[in-house]
Amino acid sequence: MSLLSQINDPKDLQQLPASEMPAVAAELRQLIIETCASNGGHLAPSLGVVELTIALHRVFHSPEDKLIWDVGHQAYAHKILCGRRDSFHTLRTLHGISGFPKRCESEHDVWEVGHSSTSISGATGYAVARDLAGRKNKVVAVIGDGSMTGGIAYEALNHAGHLNRDMVVVLNDNEMSIAENVGALSGFLSRTSSSEFIHKIKREAELFLKDAKDGMGRHLLQLARKAEVSFKGLFTPAVLFQAFGFEYIGPIDGHALPLLTETLERVKKLDNAVLVHVITTKGKGYKPAEENPALFHGVGPFEVETGKVLKGKGGAASYTAIFGSTLVKLAEDDERVVAITAAMPDGTGLTNFAKQYPERFFDVGIAEQHGVTFAAGLATEGKRPVFAVYSTFLQRAYDQVMHDVCLQNLPVVFALDRGGVVGNDGPTHHGVFDLSYLRHLPNLTLMAPKDENELQHMLKTALGHDGPVALRYPRGNGYGVPLEQELKALPVGKAELLREGADGAVLALGSMVMPALEAAETLAAEGINLTVINARFVKPLDQGLILALAQRFGRLVTVEENVLQGGFGTAVLELLEEQGVSAVPVLRLGYPDQYIEQGEQHELRTSYGLDRDGITASLRRYLNQADHQSGFPAGP
Repeated sequence: MSLLSQINDPKDLQQLPASEMPAVAAELRQLIIETCASNGGHLAPSLGVVELTIALHRVFHSPEDKLIWDVGHQAYAHKILCGRRDSFHTLRTLHGISGFPKRCESEHDVWEVGHSSTSISGATGYAVARDLAGRKNKVVAVIGDGSMTGGIAYEALNHAGHLNRDMVVVLNDNEMSIAENVGALSGFLSRTSSSEFIHKIKREAELFLKDAKDGMGRHLLQLARKAEVSFKGLFTPAVLFQAFGFEYIGPIDGHALPLLTETLERVKKLDNAVLVHVITTKGKGYKPAEENPALFHGVGPFEVETGKVLKGKGGAASYTAIFGSTLVKLAEDDERVVAITAAMPDGTGLTNFAKQYPERFFDVGIAEQHGVTFAAGLATEGKRPVFAVYSTFLQRAYDQVMHDVCLQNLPVVFALDRGGVVGNDGPTHHGVFDLSYLRHLPNLTLMAPKDENELQHMLKTALGHDGPVALRYPRGNGYGVPLEQELKALPVGKAELLREGADGAVLALGSMVMPALEAAETLAAEGINLTVINARFVKPLDQGLILALAQRFGRLVTVEENVLQGGFGTAVLELLEEQGVSAVPVLRLGYPDQYIEQGEQHELRTSYGLDRDGITASLRRYLNQADHQSGFPAGP
């Protein structure tokens, strides 16, 4: 009988003898590896914290004690130990369990995450609320060193250290976020003494002094820490975190279960702000992940035996790859082009650019706010910065986009990868809000290509435009259309007529153009002939064409892979109202006013009627209604 089969709650884990914990760790790793091999997922970060997770749940008592995971990339072992072992095979699938902590999924998931650097802020709030209520439970935040490149983590440290409430921050240090960490702070963390002998002496001395029964021990410990700080370069992380007001403990081996458990037991007895610095290996226990932790950070299905990642549908290149190769091509002819990423050079397609133009490539770490304003500074001096960032992560820098780029009307290009649903990472990662949160910003041009060839031309258009541009494209492969070698600038604010029909007009945008065109072809076989427009631009709209279509047909349909509130369809409605033709009904197809669950992209588009069949059904219902019938038809 496996040990994991006996664990349905952290209390069950606490009942097992300490001697069984290495076997529990081995079983956890095996289950995580097998599940990620089938479903994909955040393998390497979760493997790296198996022992840490076991120690946390043996020492602290969830859910009374609050364990707050940063990002959630590290939370798979936590999920398994907290009652989701039998459902773990559904990880990241439609209607399955989430790949991130989710409050509605378990009482042990007390903090819902998906974006980095928020755990210390959340934990501080938990600690203050506990004190105001007069409770005595513990609050623990687990944050990776990659998340420490995000500014909000330091804002939280500053506040939490000032308050000095009873809380614990566990810094999981594996010297990586997704790609290798960058920046002075990551180097600062890594500058611990290289001598294991000195580490051993430091640990044993601290334990001895803490165990002293009189005040002399505490006094000596304080003197030792002052002396430690005086040695430049020695135990430098202590200097940083003590300056924030935290008691610093570490660094300790994050895979040594007895040491972890003993340390956390001692920390649990303290009633002030404490930071425990833990050194781990990303991908621990699975050789392919240890050797290539960036690849296995967030990986698709793979072969367990070899670590070979199983590729999806072959053929066409991805939008991300086309963006990356096009940017390299454009940079050859324009030395002003500069590329920026926020800790995701591979995920955003900038790896080749970084190799060919290292002096013009900048990885700012998980610091989207700084990345945007840094780009603005570059633009003021005549550069043409391209900030390649996932749609969902640009949300973190909204104020900077508004004030530092758009207000100054600077030629910064935002290459928004993962526009629309992205699949199994779920609601924290779906890029279904960008059209809404960007299109109302003054000076910004916002566009989306219908295919990978048009993406090339739009990138050239963006780099030649004298003002801010957001270029939004989906995750996944393109359609395999021929890629024109000569890149040309598109006329800004002009749509493209793809199909002429006499029975109505469909205005489609970006990833919805091809399925809308396919829907029109399907309906043509039924005798319904539609005009199909590739809108191209959300801002500025092709006002002349839209108004002409409204006058000609008396009704319009818009299709977008964005929430309907404030999106492309809303922009069309606003145009009609402003021009005094608001009596023209508009059927808007897109995502409803809710967070979209996890699932494969095709599953989600089908569920919300945004594939060929769903669009066909909506158009058929809408167009078959009698002209005199009021109201709008329900979507699929």
